[in-house]
Amino acid sequence: MDKTLFSYKGVKLLLVKLTTLTLLQSIFIIIQAFMLAEAISSLFGGDLFRHVIKNLFIFLLALIFRHGSAMWKKSIAFEFAAETSESLREACLKKLLTLGPRFVRKEGSGQTVTLVMEGVLKYRRYLEIIFVKAINTVVIPSVILLVTFYKDSRSGIILLLALPILVVFLILVGLAAKNKADQQYESYHLLSNHYVDTLRGLETLKYLGLSQQHINKIILVSERYRRATISVLKMAFLSSFAMDFFTMLSIAMIAVFLGMGLINGTMDLYPALTILILAPEYFLPIRELGADYHGTLDGKNAGKKMDELLSQPNISQLQEMVSKLDTFKSLSLQNINVCFQDEQQAGLKNINFTVTGAMKIGIIGASGAGKSTLVDILSGFLVPSSGEFKLGEQSLTTLSVEEWQRQVSYIPQQPYLFHDTVQNNIRFYEPKASKEDAWKAAKNAGLLDVIEELPEKMNTMIGEGGRALSGGQEQRIAIARAFIGNRPIIILDEPTAHLDIETEAEIKETMLQLFSDKLVFFATHRLHWMKEMDNILVLHKGELVESGTHEQLMALQGTYYQLVRQQSEGI
Repeated sequence: MDKTLFSYKGVKLLLVKLTTLTLLQSIFIIIQAFMLAEAISSLFGGDLFRHVIKNLFIFLLALIFRHGSAMWKKSIAFEFAAETSESLREACLKKLLTLGPRFVRKEGSGQTVTLVMEGVLKYRRYLEIIFVKAINTVVIPSVILLVTFYKDSRSGIILLLALPILVVFLILVGLAAKNKADQQYESYHLLSNHYVDTLRGLETLKYLGLSQQHINKIILVSERYRRATISVLKMAFLSSFAMDFFTMLSIAMIAVFLGMGLINGTMDLYPALTILILAPEYFLPIRELGADYHGTLDGKNAGKKMDELLSQPNISQLQEMVSKLDTFKSLSLQNINVCFQDEQQAGLKNINFTVTGAMKIGIIGASGAGKSTLVDILSGFLVPSSGEFKLGEQSLTTLSVEEWQRQVSYIPQQPYLFHDTVQNNIRFYEPKASKEDAWKAAKNAGLLDVIEELPEKMNTMIGEGGRALSGGQEQRIAIARAFIGNRPIIILDEPTAHLDIETEAEIKETMLQLFSDKLVFFATHRLHWMKEMDNILVLHKGELVESGTHEQLMALQGTYYQLVRQQSEGI
């Protein structure tokens, strides 16, 4: 068992409950064996059936209580696993929101979604099983071994010697199975990433006439996963066969010695039957642990991945943050630098600017100028390599603090839609918002015509597995989220990139209403928005080369002037 399992909330109480119930279960197993052996030996000795009814009744009660204890243990473990997995899912989502889209792109969106959705469920199943089976393996054989030694020391020695052999074999097979399972898990994640990337690029592949060629890549990745799965299954079948073989061999040895004792007259039938009934029960917990080990390896690996995600370097949290924007006298970026290990040139170089109160800040530049990097910095999704922020008089090394991010509505280039209704997707920032508020936000974002065409209107399922929306419709869902969230800070990264000019013009007025009395950072290629901005930051190769209003920068006839001219000529 991993040490991480013992760090979860409530695990100590769980262990106490499970150990107590397992001891009771062991006692019921012993009572079963004693009563059944006594009934059989009495009948074999010539007693009438009515003389053993009492023993059989006690046997039946013990059987019922034994399985009742087992069900109770499963119920307790199920509740613990459900609470723990839900907490882990929430913690992972918070961590992903803190780490931001760059981390998701690096790890692969398919792998990340699979981990949070399927991985949590598999880990939940692992938690349901591992504690119960591990305690069974420790407690039940120990109690049975003591009773066996009391009845017949020779049988006790056989059981005592057989168990370490099984444990060592289980460890060896477990190590081999772990390697196979790790390979399968990596293949599974590769398949997930490949599947998501294929769906995203399907239109492009069809447009370029490459969709048929891509089939071979899909076949290759799928075949790799199939082989990895078959390898795990082979190891699981081999392990089960070997466990059953050693178990039957040990029980057969005990039966031989007991039979010889009965023939020689050194052993009575009653204790011999008791030991023979208890012998399979002695090996059962470790056999179940070995069988379930293979079935829960995916869950164990998913838990390991979640631990790796949660152990990503934690950002030092600001202990006391103000809760409203107007309390921030100013936000200042001082000598902010970002260097990426996989890129030779810096992402951002010595960025310095200050914003005061509620204002609209435009962020522009050519592709690769650093707009998205600056947006990630301001959103708290990316930690700068050097430099600091000042919120009023307070200094920070990053904006990756929960108190800051709670005030931010973030609209990315490619917003993520959850597999849920349109209404719940719009209420992302305010899950308890009313239906009327959701409709109003949808209207402001220009979504009403789209919603009216959906079969179940606001209750239509969208996102993965649901109804597919166009890129522009997805963007408007994200804009509606910002309307309903009404947070004091709005950060937009190409929010209208997937909208046509007519649709963008329709929602421009309502978006400007959204920006009223808020601090807005607006990164875009569409420069007509810059006339509405209070200040414009012009980036070039990661450097802030110009700043000012539209009129000031046009008069300067520098980088901004050239960008406007190029876009005008393109139109």
